[in-house]
Amino acid sequence: MLGSPPTGYTRPASQESLLLDYLNRLERHRSDRRAVHLMLSRLQTHNRREQHMRMATSTFDGLVKMLQAQVFTITGGDLMVVYKSQAQDEIEAAIVKLRFLFSDDPLIIDDDDGARGTLCVWYDLDREYDALVTFAQKALADEQAKRKAEQEQASREARFAEKPKGAPFTPELLVRVEAALGQADLANLIRRQAVCAVVGNAPPQPVFHELFISIADLRATLMPNVNMNSSPWLFQQLTETLDRRVLSMLNKHDDRTLEGDISINLNVSTILSPEFLVFDDNIKAGMRGTIVLELQKVDIMADLGAYLFARDFAHDRGYRICVDGLAYSMLPFVDRERLGADLIKLIWDPSLTEERDQKTAALRSIGTTRIILARCDTPSAIEYGQSVGISLFQGRHVEQTLMNEMRRKGGARGARR
Repeated sequence: MLGSPPTGYTRPASQESLLLDYLNRLERHRSDRRAVHLMLSRLQTHNRREQHMRMATSTFDGLVKMLQAQVFTITGGDLMVVYKSQAQDEIEAAIVKLRFLFSDDPLIIDDDDGARGTLCVWYDLDREYDALVTFAQKALADEQAKRKAEQEQASREARFAEKPKGAPFTPELLVRVEAALGQADLANLIRRQAVCAVVGNAPPQPVFHELFISIADLRATLMPNVNMNSSPWLFQQLTETLDRRVLSMLNKHDDRTLEGDISINLNVSTILSPEFLVFDDNIKAGMRGTIVLELQKVDIMADLGAYLFARDFAHDRGYRICVDGLAYSMLPFVDRERLGADLIKLIWDPSLTEERDQKTAALRSIGTTRIILARCDTPSAIEYGQSVGISLFQGRHVEQTLMNEMRRKGGARGARR
């Protein structure tokens, strides 16, 4: 394979550059050359993990070492193999190995059923050299545009990111805060945000409400001069204390703000704690099916065994599990079905609209009815989600639209009176 990526690069655009440069050098020697484009980016997400891509590329290592072929990794993990015509049989044998490797994938199944061109696109450079050069030029342009957009986004984020302020969060401060939490009335710090079904142009319909403690307000109330994020481990301990307080508040059936279908953010350890058992004992059995337990990805991966135990316990009691706070780039590493999660919460980002076909296929392989698109602060987020089949949304724009609809209905009722 040409060109190992320099340390610190994500998959570099130089692969497209190398492909184009190689084709330019072959212009006068193309009569005995062919190429095959292997569209591995169309494989399902669980078949596109890093180890799968390494195995796919290594299939052609023998031909590369014998100078019979060159392999380039291009857009989305696709492979472009340029080879000498005399190696046709070996190339086809390597592709048979790939088909065996991914035999359970719909891409391979469809191809076997006769959907020609599903996995492979073949080029005879003697006749189709210009078409392949055009393809390489477009691949390079797309990669450069993507790289530029990523750099601009990173620059914007760096420009507007606030540096952490305040004194370090220390164990002594944690002890003081936990003592204060034991006495404080946190009802004023509880926030509610609706997860809504949004279908077509219909108004948002609340499905459940996420309940959470406003960390910003908590900091302003208890320790305004402390940077709570300066120690991730102490902050984790603090969230476990907050979990217990939230569970205690949920046990108060006279608190009307906590009625209805809800989701609560918890740590895995909290689900396994005595406090959760008390909470579970105090709620009606029929209510458990209306409660979603939201868990952070980092917390799940920190102790997978504990998560699996907590998940089975929660499911046995009737609760649903949601993996919270996932960016699209994390999806290959978080298999919802294998984790046994009922839902995932995907963070909206405008970059989701890039490489649209590939990302749409990845989301649909997860199950779009199992995805909540979160942080939807603009109408474009809703439009994108609906275009790929997502119907559950959360964010400021959803909240504002919901409030406007409630005001409209209230005004209509007042007018009828």
